[in-house]
Amino acid sequence: MHPAARALLIGSNTWYFGEGLFGPLFAVYAEKIGGDVLDITWAWAVYLIVTGGLMVVFGKMWDKQKNKAELMVAGYALNAICTFGYLFVSEPIHLLIVQVGLGIASAMATPTWDALYEKYGEKRKVGTLWGLAEGEAQVITGLGVLAGGFIVTFASFKTLFWSMGVVQVLATTYQAFSLRHLRSSRKK
Repeated sequence: MHPAARALLIGSNTWYFGEGLFGPLFAVYAEKIGGDVLDITWAWAVYLIVTGGLMVVFGKMWDKQKNKAELMVAGYALNAICTFGYLFVSEPIHLLIVQVGLGIASAMATPTWDALYEKYGEKRKVGTLWGLAEGEAQVITGLGVLAGGFIVTFASFKTLFWSMGVVQVLATTYQAFSLRHLRSSRKK
């Protein structure tokens, strides 16, 4: 596997672990801050609509951007910032705002990551390439869900959000440095 594809995979798996920590606990948390089923529905729907709508926009931006990895890393960074935003959520409207930010971040990072991963992947093994990406994401997210359940059970949501944010900062930093290193080594 090309070193850039491997770096992208490691970075995204780290990010998926951080994201997975919250997983199904989202509903429990929303209820804890006074949200009901409709508030949870709105927050999740807004996240999906913002993400889906903006993926087209950021996908087009990626096509025009000279340093394409910067858009992905910016999405990762915004995601980490918004994850820390959960620490300040005290009512359903705050949750909605965080979800909008996470939707924007996902829209920035996902199409860019996909395009870079495909660019550096082995063209003859496209099934293997995407099988690794999607399969590992599911397994890592599942492990994150388990870890998140333990964190909330034995600590708190605050500890969970700090853990998620730190993991996502690590993923962002790893992606930024790995891709910068690969880019500079190609120039030599």
